[in-house]
Parts: sequence; C-alpha cells; structure tokens
Amino acid sequence: MPGDRLTREERLRIEDWLAGGLGYAEIARQLGRPTSTISREVARNSTAGVYAADDAQETAGRRARRRKPVRPAGQVSDGLPSEAARGFVDRFAPLLAATGLPRMTARVFACLLISDGLTSADLVRQLRVSPASVSKSIGYLEAMALVLRRPDPGGRRERYAIDDGAWLRAWRADTDAHGRIASAARRGIDLFGADTPAGARLGEMSRFFGRLSEQMGDSDLAEAVGYDALTVVAALVHAGRPLALDALADALVWPRGRVLAAVEAIQCRPAIADPLALRIVGAETFGLAAREDRLSPAQRDAL
Repeated sequence: MPGDRLTREERLRIEDWLAGGLGYAEIARQLGRPTSTISREVARNSTAGVYAADDAQETAGRRARRRKPVRPAGQVSDGLPSEAARGFVDRFAPLLAATGLPRMTARVFACLLISDGLTSADLVRQLRVSPASVSKSIGYLEAMALVLRRPDPGGRRERYAIDDGAWLRAWRADTDAHGRIASAARRGIDLFGADTPAGARLGEMSRFFGRLSEQMGDSDLAEAVGYDALTVVAALVHAGRPLALDALADALVWPRGRVLAAVEAIQCRPAIADPLALRIVGAETFGLAAREDRLSPAQRDAL
C-alpha cells in the first residue's frame, strides 16, 4: 500500500527492473507506488551508485532501528499520526469519498478526525501533498461546518480541528439547505405555474425537500419557537380570516415580539405549517391558504 515501507520482494523487483532499463515512473506504476518513493529508495539505499536489493534492505533496516520506538496505534506526536494511524486514514478516507466527499478532502478529514488539531504544514507533511490541496480541502470542510480554526499555541499558524459540536452544526446546515431548496422550488411554481410540466416537477421537488427538512429538524422543533409557530397556525385557522400582528398578540395574550418570532419561524421553515402556507396579505397582516403544491391542477379542478 502506498505510504508503507518497501518490502524485500519489492526491492528485488526494483533491482531487476532497473537492470532491465525501466525508469522510475514505470517501476512506480508496476508497484503501485509514487514515483518519488522509487527515486528516494534508489538514491538513499544504493551503494557506489549501484542498487542491490539485499544491501538496500539491510541499509533500510539499520536506519529504521536508529529511529525512535513506534508509538501506540493512533497516538499523535508533533501533529503527525503514527504508522498505525496512517493505515487507518488510508482505509477510512475511501469510505468517506464513496459518500460524495472529494478524495483529498476525505483524507484531510480523516487525519483531523484522529488528531487534536493539525496545522496546514502538518497536513502537508502527513499526506505528502501540496499546500494548495490542503487549503482547498479545508475550505470545503469549513463550508460544511465540519472544521474549526484555532490559534496554534506558541506559534503564528492556525490549527484545524473537529470539535464535539461539528456533527450538530453539519446537521443543521443540511437541514437549512433542504429548507431553502424547498422554498426556492415553491417560488418556481409561482413563476412557471403549477399546471405546467416545470411547475409539476418543482412541486414534487418542493414536497420532497420540505419533508426532508421537517424530518431532520424535528428534534429541535419544539425547543425553540416551533410550538409557538404551530399555535399561530391554529389561531389563523380558527379565525378563518387574515389577522394583523397586533390582533394576534392580543388574542393569544403574547408579547408582540413572541408572535413576530413565531411568524418568522413559519417563513423560514414553511414545513411547519404544512399542508398550509403562510400568506402576507398586508402590512404585518397574515393569513393561511392551502399549499398549491399539495394538490395537482386536476385535483383542484375537481374540488
């Protein structure tokens, strides 16, 4: 596997292929290794300009024994994971990439996942990639709300880390994005018309992402203003007519700000009122109507 130490068998093949006139790039391709690994191996372990597998194996072994003892699996030293942790990254990153995450971003994320924070330079050394690749991946992860920047103690560089709140932030970011897609699709229905092919497709899209947003947001719906929002919906249904903000506040015996927050919640997350939709009929006056995308043109005609 790329990144592991070369085996004696691989060194024997390198010796044979070099004798046969193969270049470093072709040898690397045959072994499934980076070209830099082959060139570095030949440069470091040749004797008097000649590469011999047995001599290279012995030289590499002596060099390895002079190194510091290997740390326990997963332990991090100076920002760089141990060999066992590198193996975990090599196995875990492809699984993340299979979900749609870019391959390099998946590797950066896997490295951060098993560390307490790494600088850009740490990631460059660990992954053996360019600073630009790391920077692009960090930007991608920040856009998904998965990575935080922290000052590097005793240094001028920033450290990137995944904290305990990353999963909740990512969940909320997805939920909000689904809600915005549903709202945008509903606006498209108004533009193209619900009885057009485009309107029908947008209606189906709006319903799907609306349900997805609602299901993903159920856990915190009642913790904020969701309960108040449902009360406002019930009040407008009971009244059977549009009501001004002040009238709603008086009827519910709520502060004006509480009613306004509930109305804003319905506007931000239309699925709260489903199958109804909030309608602004005047200055701070609100009503309800059946969502147009809930019924097909034929169903509306039949009713």
